[in-house]
Amino acid sequence: MSGDAIVHRAGLLVFEGCDLLDVGGPYEALLTADRLLRRRGASHRIEVVTLGVGTPPLTSYGGLGLVPALPAAASGDLDVLVVPGTIDIDPALADTVLIDTIRSLAARVPLVTSVCTGSFLLAAAGLLAGRTATTHHEDIDALAARDDVGAVRRGVRFVGDERIITAGGLASGLMLGLHLVERLISRELAVATATQLEYPFEEHEGARS
Repeated sequence: MSGDAIVHRAGLLVFEGCDLLDVGGPYEALLTADRLLRRRGASHRIEVVTLGVGTPPLTSYGGLGLVPALPAAASGDLDVLVVPGTIDIDPALADTVLIDTIRSLAARVPLVTSVCTGSFLLAAAGLLAGRTATTHHEDIDALAARDDVGAVRRGVRFVGDERIITAGGLASGLMLGLHLVERLISRELAVATATQLEYPFEEHEGARS
């Protein structure tokens, strides 16, 4: 990174059984935005780092191995945290190390986000009490039934406030990544990133809690 650049650090959590698209959508959006910033010679940069919970290589759902850049405990300062979901949520919810890691990171990261069933992990870490959240459409009723979630929103790509954002299922993570580009840098860069990705930037996909 250039010593003169203002660097915004985004950490993407990787754990055993996480869903690849939940990680890959935000990852690709943020990396592409940073590539555009470098191409422009801009004074801002986005540093994207994958953070592992467990001993690498970690296996995403379906068997693809992932090697995170850093262990989560060595994340350093972050501006945003992205927590992916998993197809088999029960083992993840029972993983006390994973939940404690999310809770510990969230205590010092100003913006915490999730994709798909990652919202269940945020809830288990105590981050959704009194807040409105969303998740994959097949899991929204189960999320609504939890007593550690304030309310749920259906039919939106993401919902949140200045502190916590939850996104819907799978490919919604790509729109979340574009929203993070808008939050960290600008709406113009988010639209340019969507164009570069050949993905539609939809004007009203988000919703406030």
